[in-house]
Amino acid sequence: MNGKIFIIEDEPSIIQLVQHNLEKEGFIIASSENGNEGLKQLKKFEPNLLLLDWMLPDLSGIEICKNIRKDNKFKTLPIIMLTAKGEEEDKIKGLESGVDDYLTKPFSYKELLARIKAVLRRSNPNMVSDSLEYEDLLLDRIEKRVFRDNSEIKLGPTEFRLLEFFLTNPKRVYTRDQILENVWPNNVNVESRTIDVHIRRLRQSVNLDSKKELIRTVRSSGYSLI
Repeated sequence: MNGKIFIIEDEPSIIQLVQHNLEKEGFIIASSENGNEGLKQLKKFEPNLLLLDWMLPDLSGIEICKNIRKDNKFKTLPIIMLTAKGEEEDKIKGLESGVDDYLTKPFSYKELLARIKAVLRRSNPNMVSDSLEYEDLLLDRIEKRVFRDNSEIKLGPTEFRLLEFFLTNPKRVYTRDQILENVWPNNVNVESRTIDVHIRRLRQSVNLDSKKELIRTVRSSGYSLI
């Protein structure tokens, strides 16, 4: 899980291609072909990055960008503009509206992925790093292994995803709904008690030899990595 990306693009073929490839990289993807509707969905989805088309049937990408930047919650949301406009003047206009990067169509998927990782690396290094660390805990994303104080911890796939999710934002409290959306994005039938069971398994696994508790339960709110 490398984070959440929202796409506002009116060409279904581009959405399908980009979504398919980014999901293989571990990103959670949502999209809209409409500017106004996309703005509403984006604010509910709360992505880590926005891929935004310049030319849309209702709002332009520039208008959407300006709207987003007025919202304190999304003032620093990384935005990559996708557009057929390749003139220097157009690029400057896009960057001045608050866009972080600019990619001219047609583009290669490899270049898009490189741009996404570069922008995420600047905004949140944990999103794209090969390993995540917190205190004496280490998660290796490449080898899918977890260590605490140099002792390896065996985790199931769901517990691994849970820990990875917590490690991207240590100390932040997540509700069960937020955990469900990020760790089980395609399974709408997961119940709250199922989440609690996996949290309990994760907590038992990382607390080797009665070490310091790392998973915190926040009453009436959710869970966090201490």
